[in-house]
Amino acid sequence: MNTESDTLSIKPGVYRHYKGKEYQVIGIARHSESLEVYVVYQELYGDKQLWVRPAKMFVEWVNLEGQKKPRFEYLGS
Repeated sequence: MNTESDTLSIKPGVYRHYKGKEYQVIGIARHSESLEVYVVYQELYGDKQLWVRPAKMFVEWVNLEGQKKPRFEYLGS
């Protein structure tokens, strides 16, 4: 289960998505109406698109072939 403290632990740096691609977390943002916390990140491949994802989803664990893995794993700054 994710908590507010889990989302606060997200720091700028490089992360690997559980599917293998790498992303640069730029920072944390809040939705102007709902105040929901989002992660702003950029692909480190292809067109280097910018993405946003709810922080709660960013720190979720996923099931991959019967094993639990973090959706995004911090690699470093």
